[in-house]
Amino acid sequence: MQQSLSDSHFVWHGDPVMFRSGVLDLPFEISIFGLLLAAALIWFGYQKLDEKFNPQPDKRRARRRDKQEPQKSLIPGTHVAGLWIGALLLGQLIFAVIPSPGIGQIGPIEMRWYGFGFALAFILGYFLGSTMFRHAGFKQEDADALLMYLFVGTIAGARLGEVLFYNPAYYFSNPAEILMVWKGGLASHGAFIGNILAMWLYVSRRPHITYVWVLDRMTIPFAIGGVFVRMGNFFNSEIYGLPTDVPWAVIFERVDMLPRHPSMLYEAGVGLVLFVILWGMYKYWKHTPPAGALLGVFLTVLFAARFLVEITKVEQADFAVEWIVGMGQLLSIPLVIAGLYILIARVNWKEGAGNSPA
Repeated sequence: MQQSLSDSHFVWHGDPVMFRSGVLDLPFEISIFGLLLAAALIWFGYQKLDEKFNPQPDKRRARRRDKQEPQKSLIPGTHVAGLWIGALLLGQLIFAVIPSPGIGQIGPIEMRWYGFGFALAFILGYFLGSTMFRHAGFKQEDADALLMYLFVGTIAGARLGEVLFYNPAYYFSNPAEILMVWKGGLASHGAFIGNILAMWLYVSRRPHITYVWVLDRMTIPFAIGGVFVRMGNFFNSEIYGLPTDVPWAVIFERVDMLPRHPSMLYEAGVGLVLFVILWGMYKYWKHTPPAGALLGVFLTVLFAARFLVEITKVEQADFAVEWIVGMGQLLSIPLVIAGLYILIARVNWKEGAGNSPA
């Protein structure tokens, strides 16, 4: 009897949803505009508290170098809690008498593996980023602000990348769906470009931090974050590969019953290896690697591997099916070239501490 495909290959039939919950009725309606106002008040109030309780950045860095003390915020926890509670209450009270859209119930709620991986990527990235900011003597508020810039840059860039690089005809015919991120469709190349711009805007407002310093260090959380995102793609049975008969092929039951390359797992493996390399470099140079070294390795390794993995993938851009190289490969080529240029022409490998933060 001939052995069936499901007997010779791993069959993936997992549910992309972690769990579901029913509808929760709130005791009163929450104003959406009130929440937006509260967010603005919290941001403004935090800036004022920071000015009042925290010394100037230059003085704080000098104090840390002299005393070798860890970086800590001097804003009292009671003030922060009071700011949050006051802003949330004020926002709701103001819009209690002004008509505005509101939320009367929560749910049904679905927690998806992809969303969980995406959130985990940001949480771990925030932890790693905060650690590296602390190593350089920067304020925790600098790391907190960067997280917000990167969150917006990731979502906006990934979505626009999907729209412009992979499905322009569809989205230009249905422009209302461009903002419907919850329907899926995020491009990693677009996310990378969005983050590059977000970090440029971030340092433009902080003269005490250089652009290359941020670019270098953010490659580390980007690498490990990509692992969790690609694992989410696996749970969603998306970004899968071409049919193949290799022993490690996976049958994605939600797609068809053909054994395929688990291309998203290939990329997850690359991200894990790259994270180990980058973190090892960071520790080897005692937290001050040569300027551009981490960025150059990140660009070269990640996108060279991406070019190769794309060979195993189903082409995601319909208009590029007949091209000699796919859209993912085309977008990877200039990034590999940029990485090699940085490593060969821009990095001073003789300076172990050549990447001073200020």
